[in-house]
Amino acid sequence: MQLKHLKTLLTPQEGAVKVTCMAWAPNSSRLAVCSVDRVVLLYDEHGERRDKFSTKPIDAKYGKQSYVVKDMAFSPDSTKIAIGQSDNIIFVYRIGEEWGDKKAICNKFVQTSSVTCLLWPAEHAIVFGLVEGKVRLANTQTNKSSTIYGTESAVVSLASNVSGQGILSGHADGTVVRYFFGSGESQGKLFVHPVPPYALAWGANSIMVGGCDRKIVAYGKEGNVLQTFDYSRDRTEKELTTAATSPSGQSVVFGSYNRLRVFNWAPRRGLWDEAKPKEIPNLYTITALAWKKDGSRLCVGTLCGGVEQFDCCLRRSIYKNNLTVRPHQTR
Repeated sequence: MQLKHLKTLLTPQEGAVKVTCMAWAPNSSRLAVCSVDRVVLLYDEHGERRDKFSTKPIDAKYGKQSYVVKDMAFSPDSTKIAIGQSDNIIFVYRIGEEWGDKKAICNKFVQTSSVTCLLWPAEHAIVFGLVEGKVRLANTQTNKSSTIYGTESAVVSLASNVSGQGILSGHADGTVVRYFFGSGESQGKLFVHPVPPYALAWGANSIMVGGCDRKIVAYGKEGNVLQTFDYSRDRTEKELTTAATSPSGQSVVFGSYNRLRVFNWAPRRGLWDEAKPKEIPNLYTITALAWKKDGSRLCVGTLCGGVEQFDCCLRRSIYKNNLTVRPHQTR
């Protein structure tokens, strides 16, 4: 897979204005971006900004400066957005089907600690992690939340498999836990990574993890180490901060400092192949990644508030004097 820069959606600023989270709608029609200003910007599929709305604190008396938006996800029907916040709450906003539709809170789930990350894999079920170590489920139909499982260590990352039927949670002590909503492989503690797994990705054939030790490790289905990519001796490499899996599960991208690392699954060898890294001078630390659901675009958010959009394709070839693009999802 190749990455080609298409356009800048948000111009980076001087100083830290961190893009905290981004999400593509399942129908690929909208991209949501949120930074430390707690305002959600909405872009169309072409990268044009069309709408925005402000988030709210758990209690108005604490003021708008009292929290940070930690993560967000679209509903499966693309008409709602779940917002996980540091002030111990998840708000679900109904954003409608058309640009300019009124935004309204339709669900809220108060928690006992800060929400750190979330996913929305099924119709009414939002999966989220807490600082206190619990992974919980919020049901938008009943407006109630329940604990799926609890640990003694803060949840720092969540990832789902391609089908959305399984989830992984990464914890501050390095533990990675696997859970399936239906029948599946073994559940529970899968392995312990040497450092907190902030960059966690679940590909079609294995799990990939990166962190502050500047290494990327691929794990098999039962937690065995398949491959290790060690960049710790590269003085230009910084900690691996975030990861994203392509919709097909055949590619994984890791973000660090001024760099995107791309890995493609090689079925014949049963291993990951690393493509040439995408070097982007002055991009600074990558804080968020979002892959369009049709696999054609990857958006990158940074510590300085910038958002860059990249085209994703397997290869380009000349066919009868016409340029043909083989998109990523056809792999």
